[in-house]
Amino acid sequence: MTTSEFHLQSIAFVGFGEAATAFVSGWNGNGPRDLRAYDIKANDGATRTEMLTRYAAHGVARAETMADALAGADAVFCVVTADQALAAAEAAAPFIAEGALWFDCNSCSPGTKRLAAKAIEAAGGRYVDVAVMAPVNPKKHHVPLLISGPHAAVAEATLQALDMKPRCVGDEIGPASSIKMLRSVMVKGMEALVAECFLSARRAGVEEEVIGSLEASDPDIKWRSRGAYNLERMMVHGARRAAEMEEVARTVNELGLGGDMAAATARWEARIAALEADPGDDDLLARADTILSRL
Repeated sequence: MTTSEFHLQSIAFVGFGEAATAFVSGWNGNGPRDLRAYDIKANDGATRTEMLTRYAAHGVARAETMADALAGADAVFCVVTADQALAAAEAAAPFIAEGALWFDCNSCSPGTKRLAAKAIEAAGGRYVDVAVMAPVNPKKHHVPLLISGPHAAVAEATLQALDMKPRCVGDEIGPASSIKMLRSVMVKGMEALVAECFLSARRAGVEEEVIGSLEASDPDIKWRSRGAYNLERMMVHGARRAAEMEEVARTVNELGLGGDMAAATARWEARIAALEADPGDDDLLARADTILSRL
């Protein structure tokens, strides 16, 4: 299948960060020629130059307004932070083309996505619940995607035409985001546990004993490398992960189960991100020391 079979002449991005650039670089010129992006950072003097450079490096036209980005676009990838996903959908709705696919790739609760879908669908767009199930790098456009919603069939065909890797998990808004959110309880929760355990052990001066005990109990887990990786993720991506975990807590709460663990994880992610610390070398104790020196 080719993109022309689905009349994909133009793609717009709302947000042009890591995910968007990964998709575009993965397509490597094999997607539609008309690629545009609207990102509020391009209108901010502090980040404008960085964004313009990013657009140019990926062959993407800068749209100065949301209206410019969405005018006539056949498909829109919304790739903002989780806390801005609903606001982005509501801001875009007045400008979305009739029948345009809105791929909501943000890590949000099913409830948040249903509200976003309501805004997009009321304006004539076709909303698709998308869950990005792994880091976009190094897989780029081949990162596994779960999709759901009433337009999942055409969405799946469209994404496949872009050489992407979607899998449909339902014809309602919610299943894709539910899987992503509930998986994150464990994945990001482990990051928070690693931080609380190893930072506390290092400060108490018993880190070697704690690590040795964990290695004895769970020899299949390489605790030093796992811990170093988890801390790096929090140091580099903690702000984004905190926003996601707030949505995870909302998801669990929507299910009547409170979401306390997810909320605590969000706090740890935000706390470490706020330090703005360089992860440095790939060493657990060095990273722990860097974090502790700033706490």
